[in-house]
Amino acid sequence: MQHTVTTTATLDELVFAGRNQTYGAFALRQQYQPTLSRALWLGVGFFLAGLLAPSLFARLLPTTPDKVMIETEFMHVAPPPDVPPVTIPPAEPAPAQNTVRALPPVVLPDRDVPEEQLPPTVEELKDAVTGHETMEGTGEPEVIQPREEAAPTKTETAIETAPLKEEEFLIVEQQPEYPGGLTAMRTFLAKNLHYPTSAATAGVSGKVFVSFVVAADGSLSDVAVLKGIGFGCDEEAVRVMRQMPRWKPGKQSGRSVRVRYNLPITFTLE
Repeated sequence: MQHTVTTTATLDELVFAGRNQTYGAFALRQQYQPTLSRALWLGVGFFLAGLLAPSLFARLLPTTPDKVMIETEFMHVAPPPDVPPVTIPPAEPAPAQNTVRALPPVVLPDRDVPEEQLPPTVEELKDAVTGHETMEGTGEPEVIQPREEAAPTKTETAIETAPLKEEEFLIVEQQPEYPGGLTAMRTFLAKNLHYPTSAATAGVSGKVFVSFVVAADGSLSDVAVLKGIGFGCDEEAVRVMRQMPRWKPGKQSGRSVRVRYNLPITFTLE
């Protein structure tokens, strides 16, 4: 009876079967896995050592802060002496003229007028003024300081500013419209537009694009030709536009505004 023993070959042995396995790539491949494992564990060890080193040093070698002694000397300061309060005499009243009592007038019958209600006489008012009480003054006249006149100020000149230009819109909520609509405008153009003789002679026809502004009151202004065909057609289109009646103005947010409007006018030979 024969016994067959099977051994499991590694990948390296299968790759290097029948080749020289003493040195070279086979030896390197055999040492690669152990070398990689050792490098990995060494890297983990160095990382943990660097992470735990501060804590270990703090536990093993505690540092004690330097002690600083500050000496303080207390001084006994005597209390301040008792100072008697200073009394300020009241200011003397300013000198005043003699005053004569004069009460507000009260309408009473002649028999019921008390003596104190009578107005002061002219003789009493020669050297005195009226007041609430009759008092004797010092006799010195009251000095009235002259009022200081304000320094003349520079005259301000009005600066004329140009009026603000009304905002001009291209697109509004409600576009301007010729009174009566497009049909009425075609009728107006057919009635007032004259074909230039030079254009008719040369057989020129086409569209003239005119730009203009419809103001808030419906009037037309800033009429200009955007694209023309020449031979007098451009001038004729501008002339007719300036003869148009007022349009219905465009509106934005419920108010009439200026709107820039473009209109093509067609010149066709019959």
